Amino acid sequence: MLNVNIICVGSLKESYWREACAEYAKRLGGFCKFCITEVSESRLPKSYSEADIAKVIENEGKSILSRIGYGSFVIAMCIEGREMDSPQLAARLEQTALCGKSRIDFVIGGSYGLSDEVKRRADLRLSMSPMTFPHQLARVMLCEQIYRAFSINADTKYHK
Repeated sequence: MLNVNIICVGSLKESYWREACAEYAKRLGGFCKFCITEVSESRLPKSYSEADIAKVIENEGKSILSRIGYGSFVIAMCIEGREMDSPQLAARLEQTALCGKSRIDFVIGGSYGLSDEVKRRADLRLSMSPMTFPHQLARVMLCEQIYRAFSINADTKYHK
């Protein structure tokens, strides 16, 4: 069974975001081993510089990289990534599994984005949209799209 992990910076503060992710995690249980791994968000001082922001991105990147599984297919969620529709994502996940990968790690960075090291490690850079979304909403949207992709591949009625 395919292992699918979302590695993300920060935690979900509001219960409705946590409940939405939990619902998709439950639904995904029939298709894959799914989990969400949260890494700590780095804090900026009250008065900060561009160098401080760069350090935050670097620290969060190191935490993310330490959670990526050996041999994982890594999908970095970033605005400069490739846009795909749901059937294309479904096909990509299926193709990845057929190529012998047993784990897919999706990565959602912090408020200032992903480090260059994380982007270089990624096998695919994926953008949800040219628009910007709150990280909490992006996580729920990604969970839904992963569930939709598995539903498409299983030919269920969810996507119709």
